[in-house]
Amino acid sequence: MDLKNHTVNFRICDIFYPDCQQVLFSLHGNDILCGRVIDLSDAATLDSSFAEIELDELQQRVIVPIDRILGVSE
Repeated sequence: MDLKNHTVNFRICDIFYPDCQQVLFSLHGNDILCGRVIDLSDAATLDSSFAEIELDELQQRVIVPIDRILGVSE
């Protein structure tokens, strides 16, 4: 089958070039996520502290600098 000029489907993780992370950041880098803080780092200053956050959409927790958190709700 000649695929040229046909629309195809594929997973982001299967992109060979550019790096799939670069593609993901370009497409969704400014999306806002919502998660629950599980733990905080023991840093002395706010600008060097991190939060461990659990997201419903991901199996793995993410680490985010506290000064990059955009809002807090209960």
